[in-house]
Amino acid sequence: MSDSSATQKGRTSDGGKSGDRRTGSLTFYRQVVAELRKVVYPTREQLVTYFFVVMAFVLVMITIVSLLDLGLGKLVFAVFTGADDV
Repeated sequence: MSDSSATQKGRTSDGGKSGDRRTGSLTFYRQVVAELRKVVYPTREQLVTYFFVVMAFVLVMITIVSLLDLGLGKLVFAVFTGADDV
C-alpha cells in the first residue's frame, strides 16, 4: 500500500535534489551573519522583566515539587513503617 500515488505525490525522481551543489564555507558563513543581523534582541527592560518572570515561575515550581516530595515521603514512611507519629 505504500506505493500509492498519494505517498508518491511531490517526490522527484532524483530524491528531491535538483542538481545544486553544496554551499561553500564562506557563503554559509556570510548567510549566517546575514541571518544574525535580522535578529531582534530584547531591550534591557524586557530582559529584566523576563528574568523576574522566569525566577518567579521557578520558585513556584520548586515549592510545589518540594511540598509534593515532603508529603509523599511522609506517606511512604507511614505506610511502610506503620508509624503513627509521622
